[in-house]
Amino acid sequence: MERYSGAFEEAAEGARQQERHYQLLSALQSLVKELPSSCQQRLSYTTLSDLALALLDGTVFEIVQGLLEIQHLTEKSLYNQRLRLQNDHRVLRQVLRQKHEEAQQACQPHNLPLLQAAQQRELEAVEHRIREEQRTMDEKIVLELDRKVADQQSTLEKAGVTGFYVTMNPQELTLQMNLLELIRKLQQRGCQMGKATL
Repeated sequence: MERYSGAFEEAAEGARQQERHYQLLSALQSLVKELPSSCQQRLSYTTLSDLALALLDGTVFEIVQGLLEIQHLTEKSLYNQRLRLQNDHRVLRQVLRQKHEEAQQACQPHNLPLLQAAQQRELEAVEHRIREEQRTMDEKIVLELDRKVADQQSTLEKAGVTGFYVTMNPQELTLQMNLLELIRKLQQRGCQMGKATL
């Protein structure tokens, strides 16, 4: 008797999973219609069905939320680093301007053209250094963001989310961003409507 009871529960669980898969797939098909037609063409029924299967137990939603939080923290940190650098540069320019003004006030009139030429060279050197530091910082930011994208792709690939693998191909990145957007929209719907129905 217990054996039949366990088999019945398994069958009921399988039916619930199948119904949940159908609901997720139906919701994904509806959401895909909001995407640009070029993306719609790349998201086949099989791709959407595989995505719905990956989303069944809710783990992928949690992973995506965690990745999103990490991304926001990283972006905020990088933004603050760039702001600090810009502030340092602003202070450097101010100090240099003040130093130049004080030197010009103390300078003998006949030496002023020589002093101004030297100050112009110093200003140009400082501006060059500032541009180089900003370029280096921007490159560091881009590399860090690229690393985060690769980490996210790898994490989602390991979680079995269809369409995700490490790539820098712009079309594939666009497709992955659209898949993430679909997942996030489903997640928002799930939060608003409860996990039972989407």
